[in-house]
Amino acid sequence: ADLAYSFLTGLIIYPVFGHWVWGGGWLAELGYLDFAGSSVVHLVGAYVGLAGTIMLGKRKDKKFGHTIRGHNISLAALGVFILWLGWFGFNPGSQLNAEPKAISLIVVTTDFAATTGAIVAMFLAYFHTRKWDVSMAFNGALGGLVAITAPTAFVTPQGALMIGAIAGVITYYGVDLMEKLKIDDPVGAFPVHGLNGIFGVLAIGIWGVDGLGLLHGGGLTQLGIQALGLVAATLWTLPLAFLMFYLISKTIGLRVSEAVEIQGIDLAYHGVGSYPEFIENGEKDSLPPQTPGMVPSPTD
Repeated sequence: ADLAYSFLTGLIIYPVFGHWVWGGGWLAELGYLDFAGSSVVHLVGAYVGLAGTIMLGKRKDKKFGHTIRGHNISLAALGVFILWLGWFGFNPGSQLNAEPKAISLIVVTTDFAATTGAIVAMFLAYFHTRKWDVSMAFNGALGGLVAITAPTAFVTPQGALMIGAIAGVITYYGVDLMEKLKIDDPVGAFPVHGLNGIFGVLAIGIWGVDGLGLLHGGGLTQLGIQALGLVAATLWTLPLAFLMFYLISKTIGLRVSEAVEIQGIDLAYHGVGSYPEFIENGEKDSLPPQTPGMVPSPTD
């Protein structure tokens, strides 16, 4: 299932919207702006993920309102900082020419948004729980990075600080919203990439310099164009994503068996388990019998 939806998303969904924005398509002709992909990359991917998690349903024993914590916060931290570092290639690399002043601005706005996103999300978590939730700080940083991806070349460093701070708020309350809607999004993918992708695109019409944004002498025109692009992204991506996952579920299957879900997909697919402490004794006893070197297939 994972190979199928990855292939179909890359074959159909991403290229069409990417052409509309970056390939001289109708949105580009209207003046729609998305410098490095808040919508083209992140929002489209988030919509596909949202459709997938709705079609898949919640995890076994997931109780809404109660977080299932990750097993290794140190590896999560490493992953976030690798992503953060990679964004310095992702955003400045989208400049496509060696203009030191432009690249320097992009580097600064990218880092500022990530930093304020992390700080605001962590302080919000502390305000509500009296705990310094580093996992929320990680998501806040990623939310800030996603939000700044579209406007990074069009805003001032001060604007980037505001965009990142608001992204931290969106991330925190977005995760809470998913729980209230009873959508099991294990890593907060839609709040981070979807809601902040939407915000990042609209931010150009608010903080964009040189007459683009409302705060810099622009009117509502650019903001309206940005909103139209978001509507197009939604109407193109979501229906196709739901159709794709529906067809997968009716053909090759979308969800692994309960036994494999309990045991862990690592062990089922690769024969190696990374988190044995997550399997209770009773659950181990309930697994299908195995011969040496064999593991249950994902559909057993």
